[in-house]
Amino acid sequence: MAADPSIERTYGSEAERLNRGCFCITLDRTALSEALDREVGIGGFAKRLTETHPSLFSSVSVFVPARVLTEMERVVQAVEAASRLPEYRTESLSWASQISGLDFNLAGALMGYDFHVTPDGPRLIEVNTNAGGAFLNAVSARAQSACCAQVRLQFDVSPADDFEAQIVGMFVEEWRRQRGSGRPSVIAIVDDAPEEQFLFPEFMLAKALLERQGITTLIADASELRWDGNQLTHRGRSLDLVYNRLVDFALEAPQHAALQAAYASGGAVVTPNPRVHALLADKRNLTLLSDADRLRQWGLPSHHADVLLASVPKTVMVSSANADDLWKRRGALFFKPARGHGSKAAYRGDKITRKVWADIIAGDYVAQSYAAPSTRAIERGQVRAELKVDVRLYTYAGAILLAAARLYQGQTTNMRTPGGGFAPVLITPDLPIGL
Repeated sequence: MAADPSIERTYGSEAERLNRGCFCITLDRTALSEALDREVGIGGFAKRLTETHPSLFSSVSVFVPARVLTEMERVVQAVEAASRLPEYRTESLSWASQISGLDFNLAGALMGYDFHVTPDGPRLIEVNTNAGGAFLNAVSARAQSACCAQVRLQFDVSPADDFEAQIVGMFVEEWRRQRGSGRPSVIAIVDDAPEEQFLFPEFMLAKALLERQGITTLIADASELRWDGNQLTHRGRSLDLVYNRLVDFALEAPQHAALQAAYASGGAVVTPNPRVHALLADKRNLTLLSDADRLRQWGLPSHHADVLLASVPKTVMVSSANADDLWKRRGALFFKPARGHGSKAAYRGDKITRKVWADIIAGDYVAQSYAAPSTRAIERGQVRAELKVDVRLYTYAGAILLAAARLYQGQTTNMRTPGGGFAPVLITPDLPIGL
């Protein structure tokens, strides 16, 4: 179905017009199924994934103007630059766990920068060290068909053709940052009970990708790792590098003792690691990143500070001292646990009750000025629906590896909304409306 001609020319960009009025089914699900089965080398893999994750992939794409993606990239670079300032590091590490003080010079594999696209530009909502979905989105992006034949635009699709090479290069670079030369022979993708994780299928894709590039890769339960003071092993196999998907960001849980000991001693390269999370992904860091004047005083170049001032919603820590004021203004705020993940225990201010508010005050929370997400129109049957959109940039050392969107209804992303899920980003050229 082509773009709806009734859509008015009042939305500021061709991308927004298409997001509101293009109902094309761009995902070729047959091609996606064939690609997924081929990638992991298991017949029926895609069929089982559809049965267990029916809302994992949306059938539509999300349109993003090239200039907006460029602005997002500038935000990533500004955040990474801020995180290298000595005063910023001192401040962010002051509320982090002791193990975060260890520095192995790693950049953090597959960082995730999450944005809402507002009429005034992109807004950075949060940064994640265990950002899921990159490997799934890379396959999905290659299974898209042409969209809107009546619209005379050419679209770029993220990721780039060399995504696989970039992923391997990322892990090799992390290895060399700590070890100096060479490359890892054995990589373990580590999580708690990985086969029970929602994104376990992605672990299988990551494993297959790395093994195609000659790196032995296994998927390991963190509780099954062993440290003998010299070597980290899993079921007797020595491990060189751990691709860390745990949400125990400081490796503090008893079942993670072996991994923590191996990491602390430098016996294994662990990425992302506690220090990367402390410097970039702890939600309390948003209080620093949204304070441009302070960052300038610490030496952040003005061009980076200006980008952060425009793009990071004002964020403050919740305390008993400011609780009354925040409660009065709660309708314009979003509340997040400082070390949270996956939108768990995060609340839109106008939805919270007094009981939840008491938990927020007693907990370790930040309050962020609410930046409403953009929307993507879809058709479910014959019914039009508006789904919320966030755009995630998967990055390494400040460089974009892949851009993808998530479509959802409700307060936060959930990957369970019918018609929603991961969606490829189609990058539109910066052209006037109506071409």
